[in-house]
Amino acid sequence: MKNDTNTPFRPLSRSARLAAGALLLAGAAHGSDGERTPRVTLIKPYVAECAACHIAFLPGHLPAASWGRLMAGLGKHYGTDATLDPKDIQLISQWLNANADDRPRAAAAVPEDRITRTDWFVRKHRSIEAATWRLPSVKSASNCMACHTGADRGQFGEHALRRPEGLSARQRATWDD
Repeated sequence: MKNDTNTPFRPLSRSARLAAGALLLAGAAHGSDGERTPRVTLIKPYVAECAACHIAFLPGHLPAASWGRLMAGLGKHYGTDATLDPKDIQLISQWLNANADDRPRAAAAVPEDRITRTDWFVRKHRSIEAATWRLPSVKSASNCMACHTGADRGQFGEHALRRPEGLSARQRATWDD
């Protein structure tokens, strides 16, 4: 079998076809700099209410069940009264649910409904020592902006990382690994 240029035509192997498909999918899910980009537009009530206290976490960071429990418990939102107007709760809840992580494995229970307890977060941050999260420049694992300069835009790629202030020499060496 020959193609139009008279060069031998060799069909791609199954593994080459899978690799090519993965590259196509990766291109659709990443921006021009290779970082994951938000697939949803943040709605104004979510940004106004939620991002007033912390970054506007992307709805795909948690399954719908977790978002539902978080929205139902705003009176005691991690020790803070984050009560909202019922209309805002309904609008934000519907938006979070529609854009939540819907992968089957994500539907498994997320401890304490915390993004920082999800399997992917733990896996991505496994080399970070507990003391790093307690640094004054970091404060907690949920302070994404301490290291991820694009976290407020939904960009968590490794190319836009910065070292938080206060790392020990050993922690700086681990950071550069």
